[in-house]
Amino acid sequence: MEEDLSLKEFQKKIDKWIINHGGYWPPLSMFSALVEEVGELAKELNFLEGIKPKKPNDSSTGIGEELADVIFAILCIANYYEIDLNNELNLVIEKYTKRDSKRFV
Repeated sequence: MEEDLSLKEFQKKIDKWIINHGGYWPPLSMFSALVEEVGELAKELNFLEGIKPKKPNDSSTGIGEELADVIFAILCIANYYEIDLNNELNLVIEKYTKRDSKRFV
């Protein structure tokens, strides 16, 4: 396993990988890939929670891999639009902290 990377470092690493593998897809194609990955995550959750059994020929990849696939797809979209998700996540946490400070207490 590699060392722990920050979100910004992962964005850079993925950007290099994408550039070396044909470049970014058009935005709507990347969004479609994200939706596909979210569907695969839903399938894993349904299986794990006992809601829906897997088909006999379906191999389990696990929730961790599916979550990572979703994050990869999100980072690709962020990179395409040059969005610093490190910064955006900090802003979102600040927003939730202010907005919901007494909501769940």
